[in-house]
Amino acid sequence: MAGQSNAAPVLVKRKKVVQGGGHHGGAWKVAYADFVTAMMAFFLLMWLLNATTEKQRKGIADYFNPTVPINRVSGGGSGALSGDTIFAEDSLAQSGTGATNMIPTAMDRARGQSGTDAARAAEDAQLRAIEEQLLARGGESMTMERALRHVVTRVTDEGLVVELFDRADATLFQGDTDRPDDILPVLAGIVAETFALVSNEVAVNGHVRAFPAPLRQNPVWDLSAARAQAMRGLLEQRGLPGARVQRVTGFADRRPVAIDPAAPRNNRLELVLLRRNR
Repeated sequence: MAGQSNAAPVLVKRKKVVQGGGHHGGAWKVAYADFVTAMMAFFLLMWLLNATTEKQRKGIADYFNPTVPINRVSGGGSGALSGDTIFAEDSLAQSGTGATNMIPTAMDRARGQSGTDAARAAEDAQLRAIEEQLLARGGESMTMERALRHVVTRVTDEGLVVELFDRADATLFQGDTDRPDDILPVLAGIVAETFALVSNEVAVNGHVRAFPAPLRQNPVWDLSAARAQAMRGLLEQRGLPGARVQRVTGFADRRPVAIDPAAPRNNRLELVLLRRNR
């Protein structure tokens, strides 16, 4: 009994172990996920900038623009209206037999455009057809081909302009006179026959190169007007009715086409097949 009373008491110590810092151990995972997402978006943006065209990038930018519905150009959305409004002709459901821009009828007033626009388009097509007829004459003979080397054409707001000009190896007039050279009557015949395909009125404009300033009597005005009159006479001789000539004008050296005002290229005639409202 005495030995048991001297024994040391047994102490049990319980140690509490905390693992992972409690609820604070997962915060870095959220931050890392945000960082990876941002890097992925950045590299995706860089790839898009390198792999798309300027027009495609504009479409992407417009798609994310909150004002897409009122933009002139569609944002290219993939929704039901593809970026258009419900009032667009391409999106609005069609019923009945009325015409649209894509499905016009034979009547000009039912083409989805104004009558003025339709008439202008038809007249442009007619003028370009005359232009093609004129330029196609070069395949008829070597003479025609050489003559058409003096010709350039263009369609303007005034009408079809047929420009006849001097070349280094062949001129339209003899020297600085209004006497036609051999090539000009040939050109007059080609133009008169082509203009006979329609009934539009015609204007004849004369232009000459600049002469030296010290001349006592500068002939540019008289010479340009005289050459235009000579061309009018050749056209009438080749069958163009005189009543169709609306005006004959000399512009002197005031409208050069070459950088050098004295260049022979500025010696030219403009025969204008006028539009019907001119």
